[in-house]
Amino acid sequence: MKQLQFNLGLTKLAFGLAICFLMVSSALSQSVPGCGTLRSALQYGPYDARTDLDKLPIVLGAHFPVAVEALISGTSQKYPGGDIDYTLRAIPNYHRALIAMMKLGEKSNSDQPRDVRYSVDCWFLRAIAFRADDTAVRMIYSTYLNSKKRITEAKNQLQIATGFAKDNGFTHYNIGLHYLDLKDYEQALTQAHKATELGFIQTELKDQLVSAGKWREAVISAPEVASPPAATSDAATTPANSSK
Repeated sequence: MKQLQFNLGLTKLAFGLAICFLMVSSALSQSVPGCGTLRSALQYGPYDARTDLDKLPIVLGAHFPVAVEALISGTSQKYPGGDIDYTLRAIPNYHRALIAMMKLGEKSNSDQPRDVRYSVDCWFLRAIAFRADDTAVRMIYSTYLNSKKRITEAKNQLQIATGFAKDNGFTHYNIGLHYLDLKDYEQALTQAHKATELGFIQTELKDQLVSAGKWREAVISAPEVASPPAATSDAATTPANSSK
């Protein structure tokens, strides 16, 4: 009986691991419409920039040195586009490379810069498909969308980021700064109050709202006071047959 239970346990474990493998494999091979698949054809990756920290240096050292990030030159070729492309295929949500790709598009006045296989939009969509909960990716994408006058889409990315921010005051604060860039003062104010409530004490966001004449102190609701117990009459508390 013990041997049977042990075998059943191993079977369940193997089944669970197989399901996990299939889920991960499915996610990585997911097609991002018009932007290829997430499964990297490279020797390395795809890695999560937030958690696979020990895997990043070999990619960044070879393909994302200072000269590439500053858009001065490439390492594997003359221009930086190919190396930023490689970096984002290996590390789809690497924030600095996403910013560099965005700046390269601005510098070259092109939605798909030289030596880059996908549009700037695509690199953000790939990063989101890879790790939907990466709030920094969504904020950077919001900046890009704002630069393209796609304001509704930019706000949508911040709204999603807010949902993932949970109890992180620093993230709520930064989301507020991005709302400020969009001149959505009400949402910026909401995020400023939320950040303060969570203990984040930097004041730049508040100072800018004050300068814009949009600051209001948070409304603190008065605590509810419990109603006193109802008074009881002597008749109700005196036994009916009590002697005097």
